[in-house]
Amino acid sequence: MAGEFFDNARIRVAAGDGGDGSASLRREAHVPRGGPDGGDGGRGGHIYLLADRHLNTLLPFREKNRFKAERGGNGGGSRKYGRDGQDLVIRVPPGTLARTTIDGEAYEVDLTAPGMRLLAARGGKGGLGNVHFATSTHQTPRIAELGQPGEVFEIDLELKLLADVGLVGFPNAGKSTLLSVISAARPKIGAYPFTTIQPNLGVVALGDLSFVVADIPGLIEGAHRGVGLGHDFLRHVERTRLLIHVVDAAGIDGRDPLDDYHKINEELRLYQPELAKRPQLVALNKVDLPEAQANLARLRAAIALPSAMIFEISGATHAGVDSLIQAAAAQLAAMPLPTSNPTQEDLVWPVPEVDERFFSVQPEGNGWRVRGKRIERLISMTNFAQTEALMRIQRVLEASGISAALLAAGIQEGDPVYIEKAELIWSNQE
Repeated sequence: MAGEFFDNARIRVAAGDGGDGSASLRREAHVPRGGPDGGDGGRGGHIYLLADRHLNTLLPFREKNRFKAERGGNGGGSRKYGRDGQDLVIRVPPGTLARTTIDGEAYEVDLTAPGMRLLAARGGKGGLGNVHFATSTHQTPRIAELGQPGEVFEIDLELKLLADVGLVGFPNAGKSTLLSVISAARPKIGAYPFTTIQPNLGVVALGDLSFVVADIPGLIEGAHRGVGLGHDFLRHVERTRLLIHVVDAAGIDGRDPLDDYHKINEELRLYQPELAKRPQLVALNKVDLPEAQANLARLRAAIALPSAMIFEISGATHAGVDSLIQAAAAQLAAMPLPTSNPTQEDLVWPVPEVDERFFSVQPEGNGWRVRGKRIERLISMTNFAQTEALMRIQRVLEASGISAALLAAGIQEGDPVYIEKAELIWSNQE
């Protein structure tokens, strides 16, 4: 399976939960009333996606697609703080598009350049120890927070090749043969449609210059609508800087070469109009066959490109291939450099900033649902086994205005209140 191309994957990432805070009280000789000394829990490990220049496939995710970062350490007595969980880095090929859904909204991040790093899932905060809850009137609090759960996301990964040159054309036009001639690539080649069912990459070395060529599997009419494997193939053309349009000039499959040429360009245009405008060289292939020789004059006259951009080649005999590759190298040298140089850019999901104090109250079933970033985080970090924790929640509901909002909405004695995963029972306080 070495070298197999794999360009779609779904992974599940779970950042580390924060460590629990400690509710420890000092126990020292000659200190009759020891105060709180419980330390905070450590942060859970983050999960990052990192674009690694040494990778060109998503194949490893076929075997392993679930990732979990380390949990933060628990706090301890004597104000001992838990250690942070170790971050987890998941390496992906440059050109990987990551998509996920957060709170019902879809987001995507494009890791186009080596070194780009996405904070894919944030580790949970460590819970506060009881040293934070002491007041002048309550000097021995027996309350501490649980660690905040880490973020958990399903992420779809889609790889769009980062190649300089894309070979396009109908099935059996000779693209795979051409790639094998101009590079060290050894694609599977056969005399039937869709021999190439996955993109093949080859590196062309020409003196001090080298560039990457992608053999894009043969397109068919309707590819822009997803016919066959159209969308899977076409997306790999998007990031190439130059196209080499390989045409079976002999028409050995019974198709008209000129019709093939126009159909491929139309598929590119319908899929993405910019693709049809991308610089293109045309390789009239199989000129070693008499049928191709009979078509050459007609093809050159009908293709609306300068003669210097149309090449007569034979993948079988290698005739004309050197001139084609030298023209491709010259064309690339005259183009702006791609924006995939190594970078240390750190990225996050483009989730809009929200006011943490914002909350909403809505009927749900026979009770009421309270939503809000701050209150939901508090509930997720509350240890309900601690009596003082319930008192704290009551104070926060009052201070934040949530209690008043529930009363205004018509809450009654005994109604359930749902916050995050907790169910609380409302009691009217006189």
